[in-house]
Amino acid sequence: MAKVEFEVRNRVAYITLNRPEQLNAIDLEMRGLLYEAWQEVKFNPDIWMAVVTGTGRSFSTGHDLKEQGFGRVDRTEDLYLDQRNVFKPIVAAINGICLAQACGIMFLSDIRIASERAQIGWPQVKRGISSVSGPTLLAHAVPLNIALEVILTGDFIDAQRALQLGIVNKVVPHEQLMPETEALVAKLMDNAPLAMRALKEAAVRGQNLALPERIRMANLISRGISGSADSKEGIQAFIEKRAPVWQGR
Repeated sequence: MAKVEFEVRNRVAYITLNRPEQLNAIDLEMRGLLYEAWQEVKFNPDIWMAVVTGTGRSFSTGHDLKEQGFGRVDRTEDLYLDQRNVFKPIVAAINGICLAQACGIMFLSDIRIASERAQIGWPQVKRGISSVSGPTLLAHAVPLNIALEVILTGDFIDAQRALQLGIVNKVVPHEQLMPETEALVAKLMDNAPLAMRALKEAAVRGQNLALPERIRMANLISRGISGSADSKEGIQAFIEKRAPVWQGR
């Protein structure tokens, strides 16, 4: 049984953290498998988007503190940047406890659906260690005083509080988590894959640019797909009043 399960169905990659007896704590092997999964999503033209979730009662408790090592993707920054550099849509289905390093995976997903049982937190301060995702992702997603309260106390946020803070997009009954995720996937897959990638890339890369540079970059990215087969198909389908048939090229 793989610690990270990877399956492609109908052009959607499903990445499942699968170490439930350890609450999906991420060890060196799992980080390697996650790296391979994100590379496959990024470079495989037959994959148009991805879903990441966990098995059991935990999305993941983050870095396995029982393990020490310094492999290629042992470093947290590598794990995060590998995922950030995937410009295909990524949906996180947060099925339960989501802590520390796992919060980075959650934040670097584009749309986040949480089970009502989800708990989110950065407990590193209680272990005498610091965090990467807390100060670099949470602190840029919510007011700084709120972020500091969370990461300095180590207290958990429940699903409804996460929704109020905008950390997650939606909270659903636990048994509806995957049906709701699949409904969102179906909605996204109705849209042109190249256009979704272009929109994500422009939004992500423009985060730290001034408005003129953001506009110029978004224009260049938009022009890059304007002559694509999908772009022509989308316009023709609109004219003919029919559903488009996307090819991803």
